[in-house]
Amino acid sequence: MTSRVEVLSTSRLLLHQLCADDAEFMLELLNEETFLLNIGDRGVRTPADAAAYIVNGPVASYEQFGFGLYAVELKKSGESIGICGLLKRESLDDVDIGFAFLEKFWGQGYAYESAAATLDYGRNVLGLKRIIAITTPTNQSSIKLLEKIGLRFEKMIQMPGHHSPNKLFASDS
Repeated sequence: MTSRVEVLSTSRLLLHQLCADDAEFMLELLNEETFLLNIGDRGVRTPADAAAYIVNGPVASYEQFGFGLYAVELKKSGESIGICGLLKRESLDDVDIGFAFLEKFWGQGYAYESAAATLDYGRNVLGLKRIIAITTPTNQSSIKLLEKIGLRFEKMIQMPGHHSPNKLFASDS
């Protein structure tokens, strides 16, 4: 068991740094149909792939930037239900907020609760003045959530490796 580094806490949720213990959960999340459709195929097919994804993505981000994607778990049960966090992508000038949840936990306010806390953390703990988000133009659930946490549509952008343009939302504090 790897020690979990807690980053954020809300009334119902704990957000902690992803670690090797989260590989099975990440394998499930990254292969859900809605993740593949709205975010993309990360090529993660085995627990070993998922562990490598965690080390090369989120863990590398924690080490390089001091933030990254975090596991979101229910306080009551300790069950992992999604991911939420901040990313610094080479192709974008600003830090962006990202999130994804297992479908069985949609519609219960968890994405909003974790995204609002993450945005607050980015501004008030990390001192970020501008936080952005990108999403496919057809992902109405994410668009609605981004607007609810205070981000506003700015422009369409073409991300490297994406077949079609994405919507870019931004929030300046």
